[in-house]
Amino acid sequence: MSGTERPAGGRRAEAGRRTGRPGGARRAATRTGQYTALLAYLLFLAFPFLWLVSTAFKPPRELGSLHPTWIPEAPTLENFRLAFEQQPLLAAAGNSLLAAAASALVAIALATPMAYILARYRGRLSRAATGWVVVSQAFPLVLVIIPLFLILKGLHLVDSRTGLIMVYVVWSLPFALWMLTGYVRAVPPELEEAAAVDGAGRVRTLVSVTAPLLAPGIAATALFAFVTAWNEFFFALVLLKSPEKQTLPVVLTHFIGTEGVADLGPLAAAALLATLPSLLVFAVIQRRITGGMLAGAVKS
Repeated sequence: MSGTERPAGGRRAEAGRRTGRPGGARRAATRTGQYTALLAYLLFLAFPFLWLVSTAFKPPRELGSLHPTWIPEAPTLENFRLAFEQQPLLAAAGNSLLAAAASALVAIALATPMAYILARYRGRLSRAATGWVVVSQAFPLVLVIIPLFLILKGLHLVDSRTGLIMVYVVWSLPFALWMLTGYVRAVPPELEEAAAVDGAGRVRTLVSVTAPLLAPGIAATALFAFVTAWNEFFFALVLLKSPEKQTLPVVLTHFIGTEGVADLGPLAAAALLATLPSLLVFAVIQRRITGGMLAGAVKS
């Protein structure tokens, strides 16, 4: 390096001294602003959940107060007892668990081989499937519910758990396919080629080499499909009529009277219990979901 040449960092520092605003101070200010904006966004997102938790533990006197507080002055579990007495929450949770678990298993069983084919054998079919994924995610639910109801009625699957599971499978399949395609593309084909060179057959390669590498992605996708079906409300409301078959999100609406007046305390307690499984699952899989989305986004 000649005497007239300087490193880039030295030039930036010299420029900072000339302008009176060192680069380190500017970066620190930028970083502080970013963290402040991120904290404000997190508080905005967390506000409904924090208020729900606060309401679930408040006695009726505090719920009707004109000056609500964040922290209950006299915390109580009475709202949880009333919620279980007024509505069949355990039976509804069982229906939600059945629909969510069955739809997740079927969706994964269908999406895994489809994702492998789309990732390894690219062509018109792969591009058409990608377009189907995008269109399906942008299609409004209200436009498909009437033809969907007529189709299920013709198959005698209205007011049926089997019909609801089929709807959940179809609804979660595009996103599961997109996530799994990203995971498959992240597995180097050279590993499968090396296994073939060592004498492994196609099935042995898929079972012993590819499947173990895809296991985290399959688990994350299955949990995401589970949470999607667990929280789903609209299809269950329209397709299920028998009270003993209704899922948990539909049963939560029963805490609201015919005049629109909500039994706020038990409703908040029941909603909090219904939310906890989703939060726990997302706390476990959020890193893998992000990884799957990024893999699907950056791989060509």
